[in-house]
Amino acid sequence: MHEEYYGFSEKPFSLTPDPKYLYKSESHANAFDLLQYATGRREGFVVVTGDIGTGKTTLCRAILDELDRKTFTALVLNPFLSEEDLLRLVLQDFGVVSREEIKRGRLAAVSKQELIETLNEFLLSLLPLGAGALLIIDEAQNLPRAVLEQIRVLSNLETNKEKLLQIVLVGQLNLKDLLRSSDLRQLDQRVSIRYELKPLTRDETAAYIAHRLTIAGGGAAVSFAPKAIDLVHKYTGGIPRLINLICDRSLLGGYSVRTNRITPEIVKAAAAGLDLKTRRLAAIEWIQQRAAGFAAGVAVTAMLAVGIAYAMSGGQAGNASAKSAAPVAPTADAVTMSNKPAQRDQAAPVTGVKGTTGPGTPAAVDSQPAASHGPAGPQRSYSILVGSFRYEPEAATLIDQLSGLGYRTRTSRVTSSTRGTWHQVFVGPYGDLEVARGDETRVRQLPGYADAHVITQ
Repeated sequence: MHEEYYGFSEKPFSLTPDPKYLYKSESHANAFDLLQYATGRREGFVVVTGDIGTGKTTLCRAILDELDRKTFTALVLNPFLSEEDLLRLVLQDFGVVSREEIKRGRLAAVSKQELIETLNEFLLSLLPLGAGALLIIDEAQNLPRAVLEQIRVLSNLETNKEKLLQIVLVGQLNLKDLLRSSDLRQLDQRVSIRYELKPLTRDETAAYIAHRLTIAGGGAAVSFAPKAIDLVHKYTGGIPRLINLICDRSLLGGYSVRTNRITPEIVKAAAAGLDLKTRRLAAIEWIQQRAAGFAAGVAVTAMLAVGIAYAMSGGQAGNASAKSAAPVAPTADAVTMSNKPAQRDQAAPVTGVKGTTGPGTPAAVDSQPAASHGPAGPQRSYSILVGSFRYEPEAATLIDQLSGLGYRTRTSRVTSSTRGTWHQVFVGPYGDLEVARGDETRVRQLPGYADAHVITQ
């Protein structure tokens, strides 16, 4: 019907999780990059959450499509399994046993321990080949607790140097609460990376619609008016599945009146047919959000003040081999810049400052200033302080991790008469505070660096 009328080769707004239709919004692109990074580094446990319809399953399939031949994969879409059924399904997906063997019940008498031992032997056989194994479990919020405990046991399959099985749990937002429950604490502590998919913004909604129209082959045959896109976003809240529903119904409405321009009236009629309501914030909700934002700003300011006071007083670090609990003032006697540019970076490089400094002691700086001065006066520069380390190799490890994700990085060595020498790791610099804040949010998703924060230079 309308697909043929508009010249589509297939349905542009199908609800099936086709990976070629994945639109990499800022949130989805970050999740995709983190999953690729975790898989390549064999980080163990990864948890990806998101509201219903945000594209979690499509993201999983897109990741599977990008993996090389040396990565064996298992995708579990049905979480309502027993512990033995889960192990059999994983072994089947890895190619250790066949579907026919399972159907004929040849593995029915095999114990759970024997299944685990078989899986372990298979995973160990991959090591000489330089291969790895990835298990993705969708709708993980519905997994029985006994199965979640079994998954924790699978995470113990490892050598002295690395994990044998990379596990990704994908689920709705309540998966986070489930993992925080007291009886699953051991599993939750094994999670190295967590990420929450966000709905699309208005501009991302427009790009998402254009992306799917183009992939389906009809990007030039039909278009949505800007005000129609505004309505699509208001009705759906940026949830991809709802966008698919209302856009498909809108295309049907456009076909019925033989138009190639989807108008706001057509979108309204489609929303009415789907019983969708616009998602506008009530006045009280708006006030509450503003108040929460103001309170958060006050809290951050207070935390920074406490941190600076701590550094000025020469307080003792809690753990000599861990990140500093209180940020050290960003004065330095050696600053190095990575040769990898930061993603979304808009600032010119900041030149290094030299000279041994301690808390509260001015640094002797190079002849070139850290921030440029224009006709309107000094231009501010921003960086993200990710962590402070007692030992330089620890800082170098974090630098490698951040650089591998595409961030421009630098280190700063701070020497204090009371606290000794510390090695700080920064991302940046940035000329735009909003860009810096955006990367700050992403850096905080890295395990162990939730306290990363933007500083002004």
